[in-house]
Amino acid sequence: MEESTINKIQNELMAWYRINARSFPWRGIKDPYLIWISEVMLQQTQVDTVIPYFKKWIIQFPDIMSVVDATLDDILKAWEGLGYYSRARNIKKCAEKIWSFHAGVFPSQPNELKKLPGIGDYIAGAIASIGFGL
Repeated sequence: MEESTINKIQNELMAWYRINARSFPWRGIKDPYLIWISEVMLQQTQVDTVIPYFKKWIIQFPDIMSVVDATLDDILKAWEGLGYYSRARNIKKCAEKIWSFHAGVFPSQPNELKKLPGIGDYIAGAIASIGFGL
């Protein structure tokens, strides 16, 4: 495909997006932690269900340290109603690994992100691209 055709398609898609994009509490955020939480919550869960959970979560656990400091029971209680509790357990494990092995800072590279509990190709790509511009 020619570059001019690609540019035209990109411009048309971006124009459509500016008009039709839905507003979400996580949209426009560059914080890898918040991107991670939203992506984990959105796995196999409808957006309209996730929105109030995400809003409550970021009040209760505003950063990675708050997840590290929380008990697993606190994490599971906040997750109650979202189902697939292994996601919540992996959030706790992942936060602890990021704190212990990365000084509390998310790695920016997808291959490093995928070494963390509960982070696969899709979430690693989302964190790297949205959070780090890769």
